[in-house]
Formats: sequence, C-alpha cells, structure tokens
Amino acid sequence: MQLPSETKPALWGAAGGAIVLAIAGFTWGGWMTTGTANKLADQRADSAVVAILTPICVESFRQNADATANLAALKKISTSWGQGDFVEKGGWATRPGAASPDYVLARACAEKLAQANNPAQ
Repeated sequence: MQLPSETKPALWGAAGGAIVLAIAGFTWGGWMTTGTANKLADQRADSAVVAILTPICVESFRQNADATANLAALKKISTSWGQGDFVEKGGWATRPGAASPDYVLARACAEKLAQANNPAQ
C-alpha cells in the first residue's frame, strides 16, 4: 500500500507530539503510573493508621503503673530514635493483632509523650 507523501510527516508529528505530551503530563501534569499511585495510597493509609493509633499508644503508656518514672526516663533520652526505641521496647506501640511493635507508631507515640508535662496529661 502506498501512502501519500504528506502522510509520513503527519505521522512523525503525531508521534512526536504524543511523546512531548507524555513527558509534560508525567513531569508537570500530575500524571502517575499505577505502581506509584498504589505506593502513595499505601503510604497515606499507613500514616492514617498511625495517626489513629497514636492516642491509644499514649493512653496505654499512661495506664502503666510506672507512668511517671517511664515518662521521666523517656524525656531523658535526647534522640527521637531513642525515644521511639524506648516506647517500642515497652510494648506500648504494638498494633492490635500484631505480634511485634510498630516502630513508626512508637516514634509518633514517643513524640506525643515527650510533649506532655505529666503522665496524666
């Protein structure tokens, strides 16, 4: 089949335009692949779960018999990593149904606790 001579440049122009449109869409237009969208959704879901469970972790910490001493020990730790580790080892950051503590939840819980003035607050 013989194509008219004007068809080839039009096809090349359409292909080039599609490439430019795709680059602009993914770079500035907010387009994303399914994998990226799924990863973003997972991150948002995890942060929502941590936000919901942080007050439960804080309350669990405060219900402990040694809450005042634990809070003092927590505040003596200078790094957020160390504070999260303290809460994690205390078992207050274990999600319901989970076998082991969640470190992200532990850090969020430790941050909330470090802001408190007393264990009953």
